[in-house]
Amino acid sequence: MLTAIDIVWSYKDALLMGTAMSVFVSGISILMGMPLGLLLAFSLTSRNIFLRSFAVIYRSFWRGTPILVQLLLVFYLLPAVGIDLSPITAAILALTLNTAAFQGEIFRGGLKGVGRGQLEAAQMLGLRMPTIRRRIVIPQLFRLVTPAITNESISILKNSSIISVISVTELLRTGQQIVSSTYRPLEVYVLIGVIYILLNLLISIGGRCAEAHFSKRAAV
Repeated sequence: MLTAIDIVWSYKDALLMGTAMSVFVSGISILMGMPLGLLLAFSLTSRNIFLRSFAVIYRSFWRGTPILVQLLLVFYLLPAVGIDLSPITAAILALTLNTAAFQGEIFRGGLKGVGRGQLEAAQMLGLRMPTIRRRIVIPQLFRLVTPAITNESISILKNSSIISVISVTELLRTGQQIVSSTYRPLEVYVLIGVIYILLNLLISIGGRCAEAHFSKRAAV
């Protein structure tokens, strides 16, 4: 009779590969989504009505539709117009576009926490807006939004489980393959759940460290 320990030992290589794929896809998506989210936040607060309208439409679609629908649209729609993507690339693209919308809203909220007096003082000193954003706004912004970005990172990691539907062998799909070999769904899925919890715990610890780092720099 297979126990959870037997499953871990027998399928440790497959579990490590599946975990690595989940972390890779999620991590790349979060990192690529950050600059897009920043751009979206600045667009949402722009005085240009066309830029702002486009940002609102983008945000509404990617925040208002199921992530599974978004994934399938990217996977099937782009090849239909001549853009062939591998399943992994399609997964990263879909998750990136999704998290960019959520990070954009997070950054937009963070912009409200940056003192307007600082911006006005910088403008009076003759600094141009791109310079103000780079030297004043963005450093403070990351300190303000780190907890929310940490939560979004956890959400993306959990949502990455859906990429198994387009045949990406991440953690959940690895678990499904192990179940088909062992016929022990309870033990396998409990184990998969524990791995996700441990990964989320690591993200939370990383988020706290980043928050402490930004706070320390702000105090200097």
